[in-house]
Amino acid sequence: MKKGIHPETYRLVAFKDMSNETVFVTRSCANTKDTLEVDGVEYPCVKIEISNTSHPFYTGKVKLVDTAGRVDKFYQRYKSRQK
Repeated sequence: MKKGIHPETYRLVAFKDMSNETVFVTRSCANTKDTLEVDGVEYPCVKIEISNTSHPFYTGKVKLVDTAGRVDKFYQRYKSRQK
């Protein structure tokens, strides 16, 4: 790792997923104005729109997009440029 490029101001920060109200605490140097009390301890709070508890990939609610034929169409279009 390169020296002198990493911040030294890491502290415990609460991240709050605004879509499902899940809160997790981890070390971060993110700037924040809000605070949040978790288990009787007050932490700086960063509000996020999506996390692993609400992301469709991690929750198993992935929407499959029909891509049948798109790759074949691409190869046919650029067939002459292939080596």
